[in-house]
Amino acid sequence: MSILKVSIRQVKAARALLGWSQADLAKASDISEPTIKRLEAGDGDLGGRPDTIQKIVDALALAGAEFFDGEYSSTGGPGVRLRDRHP
Repeated sequence: MSILKVSIRQVKAARALLGWSQADLAKASDISEPTIKRLEAGDGDLGGRPDTIQKIVDALALAGAEFFDGEYSSTGGPGVRLRDRHP
């Protein structure tokens, strides 16, 4: 399984769109809050162990966040949006 590469800014933006705190993300991803804080303190791509990254991305995606890279962005850069909940 390939892990989606996401940036720390995308994770923070996804949390903001969902109205989640770091504690909310920690609970939803089963990752400790200090780990979430440490990972979000940096810049660039989300680091950490592959399984940690996957748990974070999966939790945000399950809640409705959709990550995309520059290929699908009108601005040419990576981003995040909420999935359309009305088909």
